[in-house]
Amino acid sequence: MSLAVDRTRLYVRGAAEALAETLWPTRCAVCDAPGEVLCDTCRRALPYLDWWRACPVCGAPFGRVQCSECNPVVLGRAGRDGVPYDGCASAVTFGEAPARIVRTYKDQGERRLAEPLARLMARARPPSWRPEAVAFVPATSAARRRRGFDHAELLARGLAQRLDLPVAAPLARPRTRDQRALSRRARLENMAGRFEALPGATVPGRLLLVDDVCTTGATLFDATDALRRAGAAHVWCLTFARVW
Repeated sequence: MSLAVDRTRLYVRGAAEALAETLWPTRCAVCDAPGEVLCDTCRRALPYLDWWRACPVCGAPFGRVQCSECNPVVLGRAGRDGVPYDGCASAVTFGEAPARIVRTYKDQGERRLAEPLARLMARARPPSWRPEAVAFVPATSAARRRRGFDHAELLARGLAQRLDLPVAAPLARPRTRDQRALSRRARLENMAGRFEALPGATVPGRLLLVDDVCTTGATLFDATDALRRAGAAHVWCLTFARVW
């Protein structure tokens, strides 16, 4: 009896998905062509970040020789002696196409983009990084309610599956001001001390910390600080896009 019920449910679900695809076909987040959430043509044309030219410390594009993002002057203005993480990398530089992808994923709720984004991020991870778990920058409660999901958590789960690692969720995030209209210094000040480890959370010693976009690094800085305070010895940060 249960087998027949299960088969009926699968049939109904498949029929519903087929009808939905007919009425509202899947479209590419970049070019709007029907078929896939990110078509092969647009995926190949993304502005991939060249790791060999990027800053080996903070991952800024073209910063390998002289980085304008994590030099002592810039960090000194933010009250820091150095970056808190062991390394930072991104799959692409932020531009028109990545912006459309991020908007479609986060603001339009296209959760299926998490899988191709996680695939691109996994390819961008330097082979020297040896994490034992994947963590993520938690969204605010308001953002989770608005979207119905935590975008960074979905990316982390996709990455963890590809890297055959567990997912760790040790961070809590209180309310913060919206970062989008803030300057670099204001972002760093806005995020300072905002993250903390959840009471009783187990924090692995080597963590891969995931977010969708690195803008000034303020969010990753503070999240890494919290993980360090909670006992993480090594933290590497990985995002889909890097603002440049």
